[in-house]
Amino acid sequence: MNVDKMVFAFAGTFILLSLALSQLHSVYWLWFTAFVGVNMLQAAFTGFCPLAIILRKLGRQPGCAFE
Repeated sequence: MNVDKMVFAFAGTFILLSLALSQLHSVYWLWFTAFVGVNMLQAAFTGFCPLAIILRKLGRQPGCAFE
């Protein structure tokens, strides 16, 4: 699995997890959902993604989106 797919998998997992937590515990978990969404939006325009940098340093193969 390359860096791009891992970033999308992490983002999707965190969004679904925070949505579930907002229903089970507190509506304030939606702020975490918004944070993930804003990070994805800025990464789409700038190409800067902290998780992609970390995964590349750990030796994962880069994809097309975050080079």
